[in-house]
Amino acid sequence: MKIRLDFTPRYYPRSFLTLLLLAFALVALPLVLSFVNAAVYLERLAGQSQSAVAQAAQAARNSRLLTEHVTALERIVRQYLVLGDAELLRAYQRLRVNFKATTSELSLLPLDEAQLRELNRTIDKEQELYERLHGPFSRPSDKAAVAERYVELNDYARNVLDISNELIDRELERMRQTGEQAQRTMWLQLLATIPIGVLIAIGVTLIIAKPIRQLDQAIRKLGAGELDGAIRVRGPADLEYLGDRLDWLRRRLIELEQQKQLFLRHVSHELKTPLTALREGSELLAEGVAGPLTEKQREIGAILKQKSIELQRMIEDLLNYHRAQQSVTRLEVGPVRLDRIVEQALSDHRFAADARGIRAELRLEPVAMQADGEKLRVVADNLISNAIKYSSDGGTFSLVLRRDATMATLDVSDAGPGIPPSDHARIFDWFVQGEQGHNGRVQGSGLGLAIAKEFVMAHRGRIDVVNDSPAGAHFRVALPLA
Repeated sequence: MKIRLDFTPRYYPRSFLTLLLLAFALVALPLVLSFVNAAVYLERLAGQSQSAVAQAAQAARNSRLLTEHVTALERIVRQYLVLGDAELLRAYQRLRVNFKATTSELSLLPLDEAQLRELNRTIDKEQELYERLHGPFSRPSDKAAVAERYVELNDYARNVLDISNELIDRELERMRQTGEQAQRTMWLQLLATIPIGVLIAIGVTLIIAKPIRQLDQAIRKLGAGELDGAIRVRGPADLEYLGDRLDWLRRRLIELEQQKQLFLRHVSHELKTPLTALREGSELLAEGVAGPLTEKQREIGAILKQKSIELQRMIEDLLNYHRAQQSVTRLEVGPVRLDRIVEQALSDHRFAADARGIRAELRLEPVAMQADGEKLRVVADNLISNAIKYSSDGGTFSLVLRRDATMATLDVSDAGPGIPPSDHARIFDWFVQGEQGHNGRVQGSGLGLAIAKEFVMAHRGRIDVVNDSPAGAHFRVALPLA
């Protein structure tokens, strides 16, 4: 079962800043809850510790007081039994009030059954001795027996002191257990908070990244010239507005592209019509249809014919630029012979080269490869056209084609003015021409090398300017065989 989450605009706030604040709040929420819970546990532990310390201090103080009271009672009883002074008996009664108050405070502490039983035995023992102290003593040995019984009472008081120490130890153990439980609980909360926080962060990131990713994809499509399909961005209102503006830009680019295509069609039609008449007229003059020509007139006719060919080449470059932009990534790959493509391109320029006495030096190895033959013909055509255009009259240029196990390399060199180093980086840009002239002839359109580069890159190859000669330009095309 495939679940698709599609967040419609109503799930988004009005602004991207609000979305970021909400995302921060959601990610921080588990941490805040964990901190609050930890604070509650710490407060509970602090309260319990405070109560335990208070009870332990009270138990220790009262136990010591009880021991002191019993010791004082024993001392007064022994004095009273020897002296028989009634004032000592009244002092005993005053001290006995303190004894009862101390035992009452001890009985209010959280004692267990054994501890409470020991305390009650001490109280009962003291009550029994107090009653015996007010009775008649028939024999002297009775007084000695009463004094000895107070020694037992003192032992009971010391047992109560030991009970208080046990109470303190028990409270400390309870505090330790509570602390360990709080520590385990906080660790469990931390272990639960981390994955929850990570999941929330991932979810919030996806929600935030979705409109940004849509904007990025829209911009990339516009940059790549993919103008089909409306641009829709779902997200905060400000990002949706950016998406609407990008869609307006897409429609505007479509309108401009249509206007450009219309302009190119009109220009090519308007230029080809008079150019055809010019070429036909110059050919008729050269053939002597209008009558015999003098040597000077034939020279002028040849110049007109050559210039009309160059002008036709420039028009074809403009049309090739338009076609190159539309089909640069659409290759019709098949088996081709690159050496024959180069020879055919050179044959197409044979007349222009012969008219200026320019010769081509060929060293072409047979190269069979998988490629788009028409696009490679355009590459070779543009490089040969440049070599002829920039060569001096009566000069030479060379075409060298070789191959290795995986690559085919085509080198086109001329002996013209060359390319300045400052132009190497931009010579393959659209509508860019080198600063060096070429014998005062008509400037090109600046499209041939740009088109050649696009077609070479479409074949995953490279085209570069090689710096290996003091004069002239040297272009190298490297193409993979497959």
